[in-house]
Amino acid sequence: MLRSETAANAERMQQALKGLRAYQEAERPPPPEPMPVVAELHGAKLRDYGGDGAPLLVIPSLINPPNVLDLEAGQSLLRWLARRGHHVLLLDWGDDSLRRRDMTVADHVEQAIVPLMGEVGEPPLLLGYCLGGTMAVAAAALAPARGVATIAAPWHFGAYPAEALKMMADVWAAAQPSVGALGVLPMEALQSAFWNLDPARTIGKFEAFAEMPPGSPEAQAFVRLEDWANDGPPISAAAAREMFEGFFAQDLTGRLAWRVGGRTIDPAVLACPQLHVASTTDRIVPHGSAIRSGEQIALAQGHVGMVVGSRARTALWEPLSAWLSLQPAS
Repeated sequence: MLRSETAANAERMQQALKGLRAYQEAERPPPPEPMPVVAELHGAKLRDYGGDGAPLLVIPSLINPPNVLDLEAGQSLLRWLARRGHHVLLLDWGDDSLRRRDMTVADHVEQAIVPLMGEVGEPPLLLGYCLGGTMAVAAAALAPARGVATIAAPWHFGAYPAEALKMMADVWAAAQPSVGALGVLPMEALQSAFWNLDPARTIGKFEAFAEMPPGSPEAQAFVRLEDWANDGPPISAAAAREMFEGFFAQDLTGRLAWRVGGRTIDPAVLACPQLHVASTTDRIVPHGSAIRSGEQIALAQGHVGMVVGSRARTALWEPLSAWLSLQPAS
């Protein structure tokens, strides 16, 4: 990718390599202490962030760790929501995906999310990010919920560009030997797919990082986000197969053919209120793939920027908190 993106300019290649080396060698402060675990199932942990009010169960994607929602004190959507009168509970999928090697995405909903919803004590509000939003919608169809909100959640996979769908198919085909041998899909395979969705940006961000003063707030923020994007446990073989062969190849969700717990999942018929936040500039989850029922918010920030960017608080956090506060009691 580096060679192809900088073929016409050797100086750009050197600049990107300089940025990559600086990223590799950057100092990394310790991450925030993990919040206490109040329930656990299939290796997934329910972490309590405190806060008053109705329970808010936050469901991150299976693909990356959940710390993008809790990067640091000043960039933590979860801690901010807890201070705004929401009792925040994070579903942390943990790193024991091999324990769930035979669980599909649907199984994660039926066998992990729904039972953990029952541990809350009352029907919770659900908030899902990325694939976690797709799963939150299914959970709301299976169990009582006060409302469901999603951030950058894919649903209409057929709306992805044809070249992106082909690239995903190629990634899955190339990963088959590893998946067969390990029982899981390594995170590196997915990360290469994400890089290829926007190769110019992938190279450009390291060129820009090369010019940032080491240890500056801007540089530290870059390192934290890159570490999150490059981190994450592998995905269970069954969940990966459903993602690539069911979602990307067949658009099961968009065609209303995805069955979870014996039910066909259709966001339009959920019994609870819905809010779906999508980005018009997202390359990972294109705007056309978003859920189209309930209330909608369209933002011009990217897939990650809408959650942790400089405008995240006013563009996303505040309207999200306001919507959650308006949902009726169970």
